[in-house]
Formats: sequence, structure tokens, C-alpha cells
Amino acid sequence: MPRRVATLSVHTSPLDQPGAGDAGGMNVYIVEVSRRLAEQGIDVEIFTRATSSELPPVVEMAPGVTVHHVIAGPYEGLGKNDLPAQLCAFTSGVLRAEAMREPGYYDLIHSHYWLSGQVGWLARDRWGVPLIHSAHTLAKVKNTLLADGDVPEPRARVIGEEQVVAEADRLIASTDQEAGDLVTLYAADPRRVHTIPPGVDLQRFRPGDQSAARAAVGVPADAVVLLFVGRIQPLKAPDILLRAAARLVEDDPDLAGRLRVIVVGAPSGTGLEEPQSLQDLATSLHIAGQVRFEQPVSPDRLADFYRAADVTVVPSYNESFGLVALESQACGTPVVAAAVGGLTTAVADGKSGVLVAGHDPSDYAAAVRRIVLDRPFATALAAAGVAQAAGFSWDRTAAKLMAAYTEAMGVPSYAVPLAR
Repeated sequence: MPRRVATLSVHTSPLDQPGAGDAGGMNVYIVEVSRRLAEQGIDVEIFTRATSSELPPVVEMAPGVTVHHVIAGPYEGLGKNDLPAQLCAFTSGVLRAEAMREPGYYDLIHSHYWLSGQVGWLARDRWGVPLIHSAHTLAKVKNTLLADGDVPEPRARVIGEEQVVAEADRLIASTDQEAGDLVTLYAADPRRVHTIPPGVDLQRFRPGDQSAARAAVGVPADAVVLLFVGRIQPLKAPDILLRAAARLVEDDPDLAGRLRVIVVGAPSGTGLEEPQSLQDLATSLHIAGQVRFEQPVSPDRLADFYRAADVTVVPSYNESFGLVALESQACGTPVVAAAVGGLTTAVADGKSGVLVAGHDPSDYAAAVRRIVLDRPFATALAAAGVAQAAGFSWDRTAAKLMAAYTEAMGVPSYAVPLAR
């Protein structure tokens, strides 16, 4: 068992609010896993880039979990694609932090996303400890599933990912599909790949009274509520939901007075180039009166939005897992999602939700319409969704990670001959 883990998250802090900027499911993953590792007596120290001069050097996120703000480049104005130029400075900050401790202070490194993997690779060689890496998303996969008008991931990222995959002692995949992608697209040694699904906070995200939830978030009791949760960018495809909603109103004009589309999130990535594009789309589709935009909210508040909704729609072009789908199902709200990536694992098609092939808004409208109009079907989906989510918990994720950590500490990568 490791005593102390150095967790690397270069481009986004676990203290950031998910749903805006670069903060999303990865942030939730790091927070939830770190807390549970700490509860098992493992100290977790998280290193992330400082984005404000007002941030203290070290923050206690939870008992046994600290966040180090490493100065690497200007505090503001750097996008994710600007950060490779700051990896040397970030690595220096991480190495200095370890140099101030006694030798052997960290038992292993867990890096998240390829930028962190580059830093972890160097720290691993310096400290002589195993490197565990979670990619969360893969450039080669994203580039095959681009939304219209989206920008491909740069070649530098592809090369960086290939290097990290080759160097990491263990690779953590969220699904069997991601594990397969690591092997087939990145030539990862299958013996170093562990499939460990993310979890959901089953104490926070659980079924509740829909009427009370609607009152809490300000939605009429008799409304038909469609929900989108996530960063507003082409990859997440919130425009598909708006177009599907417009189709629903077109097919059933009487629905216009009851329909509510709630979008919880903020512009991110290429979505920052046109931050008002989704509002403009709602206006052009003549459903602006039915669409409500909410900034990212706390987890407890988010649970109310899930419970208030009739359907949560996740039309992403790619998802390494899809925590939103899992959280919604845990709350007893059916999901309509794209049949891509980890969503095919998170959602049991036809049982806990409906998976849609492709991104035709008409197909999403048809799936939503069936759930809204067929109450027995919706009730069955809700019950199965709760059961589906119960199979995923952060405690289970943390336990499997601890097993992978222990294995890596006992059998370092150089003791595992690579297949040629």
C-alpha cells in the first residue's frame, strides 16, 4: 500500500467548478478519488498550475488531501494548447517540492491527461517510483469524432500521448473500449492497462421528489423538462438538444407552453470563440422562451436539476465515460445519449436510457418524445437507471486504484518484459 501519492493535474485544478473552462469530469474524478484514498490512510498531494496570484501555495482540499499551486507561466491568458511551453517550469516546481522532503517521500505518481503525463514521466525517472497515468481523453479518438466546425487536436498532443503511453508503468482506462483504443491506436502493452470505471456519489445523486426539485429550481410542476449539463462547446453538442426541442415543438405546438430546456454549463474550448452562439441558436429556432441557461452549480444544486428533469440529454460527439449520464440515472432521471465512447458503458440502452446512433436532431426528438409520452416506459427507465448507477461508486473506483497502485509498486515496469 502506498503511503503518499503525488497526483498531477497540470491544466485544471480540482478546486475549479466543473462545467466551465477546462473543468469537467476529470476534476470530479480527482476530487472524489483523492478523498477516498485519504480516508484509507493514503496522503494525496495534488499539483496543479497556479492561475491567480491570490491563490495560496498550498490548500487543504480535504483531510489528507492537499493542493499545491505551481507557478508555471503567466497566471491568466493561457489556454490548454499554450501549456506545453510551460511544462518545463511546471516540472521544475514539482521536483523542487519533492527535493525539500526526505528521500522516498512519494511512493508513486498518478498523472491525469497527457500534459501531466509528460511531467510525471520525468518525475518518475528522478524519484524512482511508478508512474500511473489516466488519459481521460485521447487525441486520436477525438479526431475521428469531431463535431462540425470543431478543431482537430494538434499533432504535438498525439506525439505527447504516444510518449506517455510508452513510459507509464500502468495505464488506467475508464472502459474496455478505452483500453482497446490504448492498445490498438497507441500500441500500449495490454499487461499495463487496467480498466477501472469512474463512479458516482450515490449519497448525493439519488432519487427524490420531482415536485420538490422543480420548486427548488423554479420550474413549473406540469412542465416537460429537458436537461443538458456540461461545458458549452461543439464536442458536447448542446445544439443538438436545442434543435431536437425545436422539432418537438414543431410536431406538437401545444407542447410549446410546457416545454422547458435547461442548459447548465458555460462556454469552453472552441465554444469560447462564440460564447453567445447557443442563445442565438435558440432565438433562430424560435424557442428562446423555452430555453433557460444556468451557470455551473454546486453538486447538491445539480442533483436538484437532475431530479427536476424528465430527460437528461447527452448528445456528445465523444465521451471517455460520461459522468453526467451516470449522475442523472442515479437520480432516477432517464437519459438520451449518443452511442459513443464511454456512454455505451454508462447507459444500458433500452433499459436505463436510450442511446442514439449519430447526431440527427430528429432521432433525439423521437427518443425524448417516447420517454415523455410513454409513462410506463419512463418509469421503467428511471428504476433501471438507479440500478445501473448503483453498480458504479467512487469507493469501488478507489479500491481498484489502490490495487493497481500496489501492483505497480510490487512489479515495476522494467520487470515486465514488453511484447515486441
